[in-house]
Amino acid sequence: MAKRSSKAVNRKSANGLMPDKASKKIFKNKTNLDNGVQSKTLAMQIEDDVPCFPRGGATSLSRHEVDEVRAEADAEFGGLVRESNNNRRKKTLQKKNHPAEDDTGSLFGDGISGKLPRFANKITSKNVSPGMKIWGVIAEINKKDLVISLPGGLRGLVRACEAFDPDLDIETKDADSSFLSRTFRVGQLVSCIVLDLDADNKEKGNHKIWLSLRLALLYKGFTLDAIQEGMVLTAYVKSIEDHGYILSFGLPSFVGFLPKNDRTESRDDKVVGQLLQGVVRSIDRSRKVIYLSSDHDAVSKCVTKDVKGISIDLLIPGMMVNARVLSTLENGLILSFLTYFTGTVDIFNLENAFPTTEWKDHYGKNKKVSARILFLDPSTRAVGLTLNSHLLQNEAPPSLVKTGDIFDRAKIVRVDRGAGLLIEIPSVPVSTPAYVCISDVADNKAQKLDKQFQEGSNVRVRVFGFRHLEGLAIGVLKGSAFEGSVFTHSDVKPGMTVKAKILAVDIFGAIVQLTSGVKALCPLPHMSEFEIAKPGKKFNVGAELVFRVLGVKSKRITVTHKKTLVKSKLPVLSSYAEATDGLVTHGWITKIEKHGCFVRFYNGVQGFVPRSQLGLEPGRDTSTTYHVGQVVKCRVTSSLPASRRINLSFLITPRRASEDEIVSLGSLVCGVVEQVTHRGVIVLVNANAKGTISTDHLADHHEQASLMKSALKPGYKFDQLLVLDTEGENLVLTAKYSLVNSSQQLPLEISQISPYSIVQGYICNLKSGCFVRYLGRLTGFCPRSKAIDDQRNDVSEAFYVGQSVRSKILDVNGETGRITVSLKQSSCASTDTSFIQSYFLLEDKIAKLQMADSKCSEVWTENFGIGSIVEGKIHEAKEFGVVVSFEKYDDVFGFAPHYQLGGNDVETGTVVRAVVLDVSRLERVVDLSLKPEFVTRFKDSSDILPHKKKRKREANKELELHQTVNAVVEIVKEKENYMVLSLPEYNHAVGYASLTDYNIQKLPKKQFVNGQRLIVTATIMALPSPSTVGRLLLLLKSIGEAETSSSKRAKKKSGYNVGALVQAEITDIKPLELRLKFGVGFHGRVHITEATDGAAAEDPFRNLRIGQTLTARIVAKADKYEKNWKSHQWELSIRPSMLTDSNEIRDKLTPVAFNFSIGQSVTGYVYKVDCQWVWLTVSREVRAQIFFLDTSCEPDELQDLQKQFSVGKSVRGHILSINKEKRLLRLVLRPLSTIPNGNETIEDQSNDNVIENVFSLIREGSVVGGRISKVLPGVGGLLVEIGPHLYGKVHFTELTDSAPDPLLGYREGQFVKCKVLEVSPTGRGTVHVDLSLRFGDDVTSLRDRVDKIEDLQPNMIVKGYVKSVTPKGCFISLSRKLDAKILLSNLSDGFIESPEKEFPVGKLVIGKVLSVETLSRRVEVTLKMSSGSGALKAQMNDTSSLRVGDIISGSIRRVESYGLFITIDHTTLVGLCHISELSDDSVDSIESKYKAGERVKAKILKVDNERHRISLGMKNSHFGDDIEIQTPSKLTSDEDEGDKEEGEGEEVVDRNGQMDNTHKPNSDHQSQVEEFPVLAQVESRASILPLEVSLDDIEQADMDVAVSWTEEHAAVADTKDEKSKRRAKRKQKEDRELEIIAAEQRLLEKDMPRSAEEFEKVIRGSLNSSFVWIKYMAFMLSLADVDKARAIAERALKTINIREETEKLNVWVAYLNLENEYGNPPEEAVVKIFQRALQYCDPKKVHLALLAMYQRTEQHKLANELLDKMTKKFRHSCKVWLRRVQSLLKQHQDGVQAIVNRAVLSLPRHKHIKFISQTAILEFKCGVPDRGRSFFEGILREYPKRTDLWNIYLDQEIRLGDVNMTRALFERAISLSLKLRKMEPLLKKYLEFEKTVGDEERIEYVKKAALEYAKTNLGIETED
Repeated sequence: MAKRSSKAVNRKSANGLMPDKASKKIFKNKTNLDNGVQSKTLAMQIEDDVPCFPRGGATSLSRHEVDEVRAEADAEFGGLVRESNNNRRKKTLQKKNHPAEDDTGSLFGDGISGKLPRFANKITSKNVSPGMKIWGVIAEINKKDLVISLPGGLRGLVRACEAFDPDLDIETKDADSSFLSRTFRVGQLVSCIVLDLDADNKEKGNHKIWLSLRLALLYKGFTLDAIQEGMVLTAYVKSIEDHGYILSFGLPSFVGFLPKNDRTESRDDKVVGQLLQGVVRSIDRSRKVIYLSSDHDAVSKCVTKDVKGISIDLLIPGMMVNARVLSTLENGLILSFLTYFTGTVDIFNLENAFPTTEWKDHYGKNKKVSARILFLDPSTRAVGLTLNSHLLQNEAPPSLVKTGDIFDRAKIVRVDRGAGLLIEIPSVPVSTPAYVCISDVADNKAQKLDKQFQEGSNVRVRVFGFRHLEGLAIGVLKGSAFEGSVFTHSDVKPGMTVKAKILAVDIFGAIVQLTSGVKALCPLPHMSEFEIAKPGKKFNVGAELVFRVLGVKSKRITVTHKKTLVKSKLPVLSSYAEATDGLVTHGWITKIEKHGCFVRFYNGVQGFVPRSQLGLEPGRDTSTTYHVGQVVKCRVTSSLPASRRINLSFLITPRRASEDEIVSLGSLVCGVVEQVTHRGVIVLVNANAKGTISTDHLADHHEQASLMKSALKPGYKFDQLLVLDTEGENLVLTAKYSLVNSSQQLPLEISQISPYSIVQGYICNLKSGCFVRYLGRLTGFCPRSKAIDDQRNDVSEAFYVGQSVRSKILDVNGETGRITVSLKQSSCASTDTSFIQSYFLLEDKIAKLQMADSKCSEVWTENFGIGSIVEGKIHEAKEFGVVVSFEKYDDVFGFAPHYQLGGNDVETGTVVRAVVLDVSRLERVVDLSLKPEFVTRFKDSSDILPHKKKRKREANKELELHQTVNAVVEIVKEKENYMVLSLPEYNHAVGYASLTDYNIQKLPKKQFVNGQRLIVTATIMALPSPSTVGRLLLLLKSIGEAETSSSKRAKKKSGYNVGALVQAEITDIKPLELRLKFGVGFHGRVHITEATDGAAAEDPFRNLRIGQTLTARIVAKADKYEKNWKSHQWELSIRPSMLTDSNEIRDKLTPVAFNFSIGQSVTGYVYKVDCQWVWLTVSREVRAQIFFLDTSCEPDELQDLQKQFSVGKSVRGHILSINKEKRLLRLVLRPLSTIPNGNETIEDQSNDNVIENVFSLIREGSVVGGRISKVLPGVGGLLVEIGPHLYGKVHFTELTDSAPDPLLGYREGQFVKCKVLEVSPTGRGTVHVDLSLRFGDDVTSLRDRVDKIEDLQPNMIVKGYVKSVTPKGCFISLSRKLDAKILLSNLSDGFIESPEKEFPVGKLVIGKVLSVETLSRRVEVTLKMSSGSGALKAQMNDTSSLRVGDIISGSIRRVESYGLFITIDHTTLVGLCHISELSDDSVDSIESKYKAGERVKAKILKVDNERHRISLGMKNSHFGDDIEIQTPSKLTSDEDEGDKEEGEGEEVVDRNGQMDNTHKPNSDHQSQVEEFPVLAQVESRASILPLEVSLDDIEQADMDVAVSWTEEHAAVADTKDEKSKRRAKRKQKEDRELEIIAAEQRLLEKDMPRSAEEFEKVIRGSLNSSFVWIKYMAFMLSLADVDKARAIAERALKTINIREETEKLNVWVAYLNLENEYGNPPEEAVVKIFQRALQYCDPKKVHLALLAMYQRTEQHKLANELLDKMTKKFRHSCKVWLRRVQSLLKQHQDGVQAIVNRAVLSLPRHKHIKFISQTAILEFKCGVPDRGRSFFEGILREYPKRTDLWNIYLDQEIRLGDVNMTRALFERAISLSLKLRKMEPLLKKYLEFEKTVGDEERIEYVKKAALEYAKTNLGIETED
C-alpha cells in the first residue's frame, strides 16, 4: 500500500473532526515565521451555525480585509485550511494518490465496482443534501426549536412545527415554552430527515441544516405489508386511553397501540406528542393495528431481519443490523449487511473508543459485527454505520467533560501523521476520547507529529468542543489556549473588562472577538458616550480596544465601549441581590418618563429614579437635562430583590432639611409665585422651600385653570395652598378650592379611610378605569362599571386627568392596600354649593388680576350690585335682545334678551330702568331684566341707591339656610355652567345654581331653555356674603339630592291624579314614545299618537331633545299587563288640545269607545314588521295590521318591505275587517271597491268563513300584488297568493305574451304583479280568482288574445301551448278557457317519428285554424306550412312579436370571438349577444365558456325590424333577482378563430394577452342569418357551421403582434423590406376581400334567395364566391336533401377558379363540416374529403381547418391524433406547436414542458422567442402563471434588453392583478441600462400602472425615478 501523504491524512481526518460547539479563534503569538507571515490558527467546524447577531447592509471592508475575515471565519466554522507543501514533487504525488471524489467529499453508494475506495463515507456540510436520513442526539431544547447533534460534528435545527406530525393536532404556536422540554429530553436519540439547507457563507460551503422529525417523511413508502414482527418502529403518542396509548406512525394506513402494562422501561407517564420506540409484537391486519412493546432491553437488542427484496426506503437511521467486514479502509471499514447493501464505518465510530495504530488487525475479512445505521442518502445510496458500544445499546455516549476543562495528564493513544492526535482524557468514572487536530497542537506550525509526540506519553490538554453522538471531545494543546481568563462563553462574566479585536462594523453595532476567539456584540449606542453618525470611521476593523461586558445570555455576549463604564472604579451591579441600600454605581438611562427615569445596569438589572430624586429644579423638564443612553452615577435608596425592583437616586449625598423647612403632607401653606412655566406655576413656600402647582390644580373648573394661569404674574401670593405630595425637596401643591376646603378630611394613609364615606380627591390616571388620588401616593381605583350612571358613555370621555371629584369609598383592603371607590353621580352628588362658589371666587380673583394689569378701576362693580335697579339708554337693538349703555361707564354694557323685556316696546335711545341679574367682571357685561315684576318691587322707593340696598337686605332677611324654595329660570349660562334664578315667593330675589357637578363636568348637562317659564325646586345653601361674592347660592334638587330614606318616604306620600298638568323632563326618545320624568322619582311616557292633534304627522318627536322640559297632562295610569309597564307609571299627553284649560278635558280623558266601521280611513304608526304583516298602532289601545301583499302591487316594493315600512312611519289605510275582542283592525292601503251595508263588521277571522270581504277588496280588472306559492307541473300555470288564505291561479297562457317558455324566470316565493281576470265564489264557501301576468296593451298583444270561441275564424293564425300529446295528435291551449286539437297528420309537412319528442308539453306552436264548432266548442288547428299561403312562415319569422325587455330562451347557434349567435326557441329568428353583454364581469375567453348547442336564457335589448336584427343580453344585471340565469357550461369550445389570418377574422393576441377582434371582415356576412330569416331557418335545421374554420395564408399570424421585432434585432435591412412588402400585400388582399364580401352582402340584401332557382341566379353572378356556394349548400340541407348539398359542393370545387385558393379552401371546409354531420360513418367520410383537399390546397391550412373542426365538435381523441401527425409533418411551424400547447392547456393536461422542449429542438432558432413568448402568454391565460413566468425569465436572461419582451411580460402580470409582483417586475425593467428612447415606454407604462392602482406617493416615486434615469443617461439638469 502506498504511503499516505500528510495532506491527504489532513483532509480525511478533518472531514470527521467537526466539534459540536463553537471553536475559539486563538490569538497567535507575535513571532514571525521563516516567511515573515503570522500563522493562521486552524479551528474545527462548530456545531451551531445559528448566527449570534443579526447581519445587514453591505460591508465596508477592503478586499484584503475581506479575505482575512473569511480566512478566520473558515477557521472558526471548520474549514481545515492546510498550508501547501513547498515541495512540488510531493504535491504532484498527492494529486496522483488522491482521486477527485476524495477531495470533493462526495458520497459513494453500494454500487461499488472495480477498485475499492480508500476512505469511508463521512457527511460534511458540503455533501449534506435534502432528503438524507440521519441519526442524531438532542443537544439543546429551546422554546421554538430543537438542536440536534449529527455525525461528523454537524449540528441541525428542528423547528417546533417539524417536531410533530400534523395529525397530532398540536398547536405549537399556542403551546407554552416548556412544551418541547416536556416532550423531548437532552440526550435522546432521534431519526431525522434533512429538509433544507440555508447557506450562511456560500463561498465556504457552510450551511444551516434544517431537519424534520415527522414520521410521515421518515416512513414514506412504508406499508402494512412491509412491517414484520420483531421490527423496531418509532411512533408518536397520539392519545392516552384507559388501557394504553394510541400511537401514530405519521401514515393514515395504520395505527399503533402500546398497552399500559407493558411499560417496563418507563417510570413516568407519557404525554401526547412524545416520541418513543417499540418492538412490533403482533399485527392485526384486518383492523390495521400494530401492537408494540416499549421494553428498553428488547428494543436495544432487536436486530432487523434479512427480508428478501427490502428497499432502501425501508431503512431508518438507528436501525440495528448484522453485518460482515468486506474490507478495511485507511480511516474505517466497509461492511455488507441485509444481503444487498454495503456501508462504511469511519475510525471514530469503531467498537473501541481508543483505537490504536493496529486497529485494522481486529477487523479481519468476513468478520461478523453488529452495527447501527448512522445515515443514508437515498440519492447516492450511500450508507454510514456505527459500531459505537453506547449507540449499539441504543443510548447516547455520556458527556463527562465540559468545554474549557483542563487536564494535565492526558495520555496519547494514537498519532496520526499529518492529521492529529487521539488522546485519552482521565475523566470520571470512565475515560473520554479526545482528538486534537494538527492545527491545534502548537501555536507555531506543527511538523512531524510522530517525532514530537510518542504514543503513551502524557500531555496537557484543554477541551473546547464535544461531539455528542460519537462521544468524542475536541482538544487543543496550544499554549495560548491556557492563557487568559476567557476561553469559552461560560468564562465571560458581566462587568469584567476584556480586550477584543473588531471584526466588522455595521449599522447595528460592531462585532468584536475576544482573545480566546469568543465573539461579542457592541451595540451602536454603546460604541461611544455620544451618538455617532458614522461608526465605521471611529471603529477600524482589526483594531484592539478595551470593552466591558454588559451581559451574557446563552452564547450571546454584549459589551460596551462607553468610556465612563469601561474606566469606572465603582462596584458592578449585575444582580438584584447585590443592590444594597446606599450602593453607588454607574448605569445608563434607557427610558425617560414624565415621572422619572429608568436606569439599566449589567446583566439586565434595571432600576427606577423618581422625579423627586433627579435633582431637577422645579418646573424643569426631564428630557432637557437627561437623554437616553447617558451614563449616570446613581445611589440605591431601596430594593426588593424578590420583586426585582430597585429605587435609585441621582442625589448621591442628599441634603438634610431643617425642622422649620419640613412641611407635612396635608398642611395648608401660603406661597408666592416665582415663575410661570408651560407645565404649571412655581411658588416659593416659607421663603426656602419651592413648590409646583400644575395647571389642572389651579381651579376646580377646567376652563378657569388656563385663565388663572394666564393671569398669574411673579409676585402674586396664594393665601392657601394644600401640600399634596413631595418630590425630593420640591413640594406638589394644589389651589383647588374643593381640596383646600376639605384638607382636614383628606386621608394620608389607608387606615384613615372608612367605607361608604364621601372623600374629595382628583383624577390622576384613566387607564382601565379611574384612579383617584388623595394625599401623598394614596390612591383609590374606580372600575368602569362604578364610574358613570349611564354605561353608554366612555370613561375617558367623561373624565380628565386632574379633575376634581367626589368619591364614595366602596371597599378598603388593608392587606393589599387597595381602595375601591365609586364616582357615580347618583351616590356622590354634592350636598353643598362649593362647586359654584369656587367658580365665583376664582372669577373674582382673575378679574382683579386682569384689572391690575390693565390699570382699570373696579368702582363700576359697586354700582351694579346683584338685584339692584340701574338706569340706562338703549344703545342698539338686535335680533336676540337689546344692548344698554350707561352714562357714567363707557366701557360697561348691559344686555337684556327679548324674554327679559317683559313685553315692553323699546327703541334705540329710550331710557329704561332694569334690574341687574348677573355681572361678568371679566367681560364688563351686565345681564339685565326689564320685567315689571322685578322693576315694580321697588315702586315705593326712591332712586337713591343706598335705599335700594336696604330694601334688598330686608328681602333677604326672610330667606333661611337649607330652606326649600321654588325658583323660576331666568338666564341659562351654558358656557359658564350655571343659571340665574328668581324666587317669586321672596320678592323675586335673584339666586344662582350650578348646572353641573364635580363628577359630571364633561357629561351632557340638563337642558334648560332661555325664556322658558320653568319652575324648579332648590335649596338655599349660602346667603349673599363676601365668601360668595355677594350672591345667593342655591342647590337644585336634581343635581344635589341623593336618595335617602326620607326622600323615599316623601315619594310614597306624594302622588298625581289623572288629568293633572305636570312639568316633565325628557329622558329618552324612542321611535314610538317619549320617556319622561317628573316630580320626585315619577316616570311616564307619551305615546306617539298623543303627540299631535288631527292627522298623524311624520316623526312628531323630531323637534324634541333629551333633557328638554315639557308641559304634559296625565291621561291614564300605565297598564300593568303591558310588557314594559314598570318603566313608567303614567300615560301622558302633549297634544295641544289636551293642554288647554277648558272643561272638555274630562270628557277627553274618559275611555274612547271602540267605534270603527269598514271602509273608514284611519292612520297609524308602524311598530313592527314581520314576514307577512305590517303592524300599526292607531292609539294606545287600538292596533292595526296590513297584509304585506296589500302594501303594493310592484314586486320591487314587496321585496323591500322592511325599507318601505320603517318603525315609526306614519301610514294611512282603510279598514277591511274589525276584531273588537282583540281591538285589532285590518287595513288596506287602497280604498275598497264596495262597502257593506251599514257598519257591518267582520269579527271572526277563521278560515271557515268567507275570506274577509274579498269582493270589497278586489274586482275584475284590478291590479294586485302576489307571491308565487307553487309552480304547477306541465301547463298548469302558477298558484299565486294574493291575501291571507287567499290564492289565485294564473293560466299557462296568461303568464306572458307569446313567449316560447312562459315559465322561464318564475320560481316559488317570487313576487309578481297580477291583474284580476275573474272573481267567482265556489260552492264550498271559498272564492276562485283567475289572474293574469300579461300587461301588454299594444295592438299585437290584444290581437293575440283569444278568450272567446266567437273570436276564432277559419284560416286564422293562432298561437298555443301543447297541453297533451296522444297517438292521434295533440291538444293545445289557446287561452285559459279555450283549447284546440291538432291531428297527427296536421302536425308537420313531413313524417314525425315521435310526436312526444317533437311536441313536448308546454311547447309554443303557431298554426292555422281549420274549423270552429261554436256549439260544441271544438276547434281544430293545423301546423302544416304548405297548407297556407306562407302566413305561418311569416309568423315564425316575424320580429314584430318580440319586444324589448322580453326574456327568451334558446340555443347557441355559433360562437364567435365577438359574441354568440342564439336561435330563439320555437322561431327561426337568430339574435346576437355581443361579448360586452355576456357578463357583468370581463370575459377573457368566450370560446372556453360557451359552445354551440348550449341552452341559454337572454333578454331582448334591441329589435331592428327593418334589418331583421335582434340584440340580446345575458348579463345577470339584466335579469335582476327574479330570474334564474342558466350558467353556461365550462366545456372547452373551439379555439380555431385564433388561427385565422389577420385579414380573415384573426384573433390577434396583443401584448396584454387579449384577443383583438378589430380585423373581422367576415363579421358582416356572418350575421347574414340575422338579416335573412330564411337563411337562419335553414341553417338552424342543418346545424352546420360552414364558415367557422380558421384559415391562414402565412404562418406569421398573431406572433408578429405578440412579439414585435425591434430594429436592433433585425438581421439585415433587406429582411425588413421583405416583411413590409409581405404585409402590404396581405393588407391589399384583405381590402379586396372586404369589398367582395360587402358587394355580395348588398346583392343578397336586395333580393333574398328563397328557392333553388333564385340561388342559381345569384351563383351565376358570383361564380368564385364561396360564401354564396356555402349558403346554397345550407339551403339544400334545410330541405333535408344531403345528396344535393354534396353535389353543390362538388360543383363549387370544379367551378371556382383554381387561383382562388382561399375560396376553394372555404368550400372544402364546409364540405368537411357537412360530412362530419351527415357522413356515414362520419369519420371515414371526413378522412376521404380531407385526403382530397390535401391535393388541392395548402396542406398546413387544411390540417389546421380539420383540427379546428375536431376541437369545435369536442372530438378530442381525433384532434390529439391529428396534432401528433402535424407536429411531425410541420415541425418547423410555430403555429402547429402552439396549437399543441393550446390543446393541452384547454384539456387541463400536463406535459406542456415536454412539448416546449420538443418544439425548441424542432423550430428554427429565429422562431424560439416567438414560440416561447406565446406559450408563456397561453400559460398566463389558461394555464399556470408560474410556468409562464419561468418561460419569460428564461428568454429575458438570454435577451435582457428586449423591451418588447419586457412589455409583454409586464402586460401579463398587470392582467393577473398581483400588484406587488408587477411592481417588482417594473423595478427590474427600469434598472436596465438602456437608451432613453427605449426606456421611455417602460417608464410611461409604469406611471400609468401606478396611476391606476397606486397612490400619490407611488406616482411621485415613478416620476422621480424617470427624472433620475434621464439625468444619468443624458446629463440633463431638470428644473424644479
